[in-house]
Order: sequence, then C-alpha cells, then structure tokens
Amino acid sequence: MQFRVSPKTLGDCSAEEWQARVDLAAAHRLAFMHGFSEGIFNHLTFVVPGRNERYYQIPFGMHWTEVTASSFMEVGLEDGKIKRGAGDVERSCYCIHAPIHKALPQAKAVFHTHMPYASALTRLEDPRIKEIGQTEVGMIGEIAYDDEYTGPALDPAEGARLARVIGDKTVLFMANHGISTVGETIADAYDRLYYIERAAQVQIYAMWTGEPLKQLPAAVVEKTKRDIGGAGLYQGPTPAQRHFDALKRILDRKEPDYAS
Repeated sequence: MQFRVSPKTLGDCSAEEWQARVDLAAAHRLAFMHGFSEGIFNHLTFVVPGRNERYYQIPFGMHWTEVTASSFMEVGLEDGKIKRGAGDVERSCYCIHAPIHKALPQAKAVFHTHMPYASALTRLEDPRIKEIGQTEVGMIGEIAYDDEYTGPALDPAEGARLARVIGDKTVLFMANHGISTVGETIADAYDRLYYIERAAQVQIYAMWTGEPLKQLPAAVVEKTKRDIGGAGLYQGPTPAQRHFDALKRILDRKEPDYAS
C-alpha cells in the first residue's frame, strides 16, 4: 500500500504547515526510537497551522518508522473526513483526539501512547507519580488521572469526556490503558511524553526494590516545582524546544528521510 503524498501535490502548503509536518514526522520516528509506540494503534496528532478545523493524522496501517512529512492526511475535526491526503482514518484516533483538540486551548498537539512504564502504572490501583525525585516533582502539577476505563474509544463522546478530565493539565494517565500528553507545540507534547515515561520508569525501578519510597520534604518539593528546568534563566527557545531540536539533530544523522 502506498501512503506517501508527494510534496508536489500539497499545492498551497505554507512554510509553517510544512514545518509542522516535519516536526510531527520526527516525533513519530523518535517515539519509536524511544520505545513509546505499540504496533500501529497509538496516535500523535497536531492541528494544521492556521486551519483550526482540521488536524494531521497518519493513514491507518502506517508504521511509525515509515512516517515522513509527506505522509499525513488532514482530517476534519467535526466530521472525521479526509480533507487532504489518502488512507483510512483510524477510528479511535479521531474519537480521542478530535474532541480534545476542539475543547482544550493547550492541545494543539495531542500525543497518545501505550508506553510500557507509564502504562504499567495505569494498571495499578494507585497509579500516581510520587514526590520521590526531581523529574517526578517537575511533572506532578501537570498530571490529570482518569480512573475509569470505558473500553475502546469508538465514539467522540469518549474524547470529550477525556478532555474534561484533562482540564487545564497537560498529561493524562488513562486507567488500565495508557498516556496522553498535550501541548501548544509538538516539542511541548513530546517533551512531556519523554519525561513522564522516565518518571514512571524510575518509580517502577524504585518500587521493584521492595524498599520504602523516600518522600521529598514539602519545602524541597515546592522549591523544585519553582526551579526545575531553569526556564527563567535563559533567553530564546524553551527547554522543551531545545530538547526536541537536539533529538531532531540525532534523526538528521540517522534517518534524514523523515523530513521528505
């Protein structure tokens, strides 16, 4: 099956739209490289710049190692119909992502994965990230928890429900399921995806020892929340953007075709 849409057919694709395609393709390749994907059923989407009525989605059946900037379909947020490109619209992607894109101003990007460590926590009676380390504390204020798995998402009402659970947060633990992150930019959503999996991984490793978890003092927790990342110390790109740009430089050396 041929998935790629030649850039020559994109016609009125702006420079901003093309950059979004390149970045979203990079996110797919990086997510596979980092072990975040599961088969062909996880989804990374982004609202088409300047066209808030549609979003980018890969054709159903495409593996994340195949994704390039030319691969994406543009799918209508309201009707789930393909507006540009070709392929099948995977139903659960539309039903989860479109309502979140529509409902949440911070959700230009919506990344949903079944990452192993974070997803393992969602299988526990208490899936909460604990205040036991710097990375964990840096993420805690951004996390919402959905405690009710309702089955495969085949109705947009489920995405609307998840949007209400997320509220003003940017990371969602989905009970018995997986993780979703949202962001104003692709870099923001990917940075959160990366660090929430690392936080979950380290917490699970600590739990495996069978020893009591060492809670950080409240004053240290508050100081860490204020200071982590040092965003106020630097001018220019945010830490998330710098991280994503660094990861793209790795791809440029290993898999430069993602930008085609």
